[in-house]
Amino acid sequence: MKPRIAVLGCGYWGSNHIRTLKSLDVLSAVSDANRPRAEGFASEQDCRVVDPEDLFEDKEIDAVVMALPPQFHADYAMKAIAAGKDLLVEKPIALTVEDAERAVKAARKANRIYMVGHVLRFHPAFETLKTLIDAGELGEVRYIHSHRLGLGKFHTENDALWDLAPHDLSMILAITGSAPVEVRGEGAALLDHLSDFAHLHMLFENGLRSHLFASRLNPYRERRLTVVGTKAMAVFDDVEPWGRKLAVYRHAVWQDSGQWAFTTNEPTYVPVEEGMPLTRELEHFIDCIETRSEPRTTGEEAIEVLRILTAGTVSHD
Repeated sequence: MKPRIAVLGCGYWGSNHIRTLKSLDVLSAVSDANRPRAEGFASEQDCRVVDPEDLFEDKEIDAVVMALPPQFHADYAMKAIAAGKDLLVEKPIALTVEDAERAVKAARKANRIYMVGHVLRFHPAFETLKTLIDAGELGEVRYIHSHRLGLGKFHTENDALWDLAPHDLSMILAITGSAPVEVRGEGAALLDHLSDFAHLHMLFENGLRSHLFASRLNPYRERRLTVVGTKAMAVFDDVEPWGRKLAVYRHAVWQDSGQWAFTTNEPTYVPVEEGMPLTRELEHFIDCIETRSEPRTTGEEAIEVLRILTAGTVSHD
C-alpha cells in the first residue's frame, strides 16, 4: 500500500509538491493556515483539506511534506515526529542550527524519515556529473564554483544567500564529501537590510576551494555549477537545453621551459536522461518511507548547510 502523504504549506513550492504527489498517486491531504487557499488546491486535486492544528493527529496521513517559511519548519517538524509521521522538509529546514539539530535529533530518536528538499541532488545532470567525478574522469577535484542568479524572489526573512545557496551547497558537499574548514562571506544590500547579492568563499581540508555567487537582483538567469579537476573541467548548466546541460572540457595546462602552455578543446556534451528533479526527489522519498532507507539528502547534511549559511551571512543592520 502506498504511503499517504500530506502537504503543509500551499505556497509556490508547496503547490509544486501537491501536483507532483497527486501525479504519483500518494497525495492524501493539503493544509495551510490560509484555509481558502488550501481548499482551492483540494478542489483542484480532489483531496482532503486538513487544518494545520489537526494534521499530525490524522490517522490517514503517514508522512508530511513541509513547504513553510523556514522559521516555522522546526516546531512543526517536532509535532510531526511526535505524532509518528515521516517528513520531507523544504530548505532551509530552520533559521538556526540549534533549531535544525533539535528536529533532526528527534527524528533519529523516533526512527522517523527526515529528508530535506535539496532538489538539485536529484537532477539527472548532477547525478551524471557525480558519477563522472567518482569514476575519476575529471581527475582530482581542485575547485568548484557555482552561480545562481536571477530576478526575485524577495522574502522578508531570507536574503539571497539563504534562499538560493542551499541548492548549490548541497551539491558542493556531495562532491567534496566533507564540510569546509573555512567560510568567508560577502554581501550587498540594495533594497533593504538583507543581502541581494552574496558571495561565499570556502576552503576544504584537502586544499580544495569553492566559490558561490547568489543574486536575486540580476537581469538574467544563471544556474551554473563548474567543477575544475586535474584532468578535465565539467559544467552543469541548468539553463541550457537537455542535450547541453552537462559539458566536459578536456583542456590541458603544463609548463614548458619555465613557461606556462595550454590547449583548449571543444566541450563534449554528456548524454543525460531527461527527468523532473522534483518527481525523482518525491519518488525517492516514497521509497525511503516504504523501505525505511536513509534518504540521499539527510537532516545532518542540511544542518551542515545551515552552518555554512550562518558563517557566511553578512549583517547589514
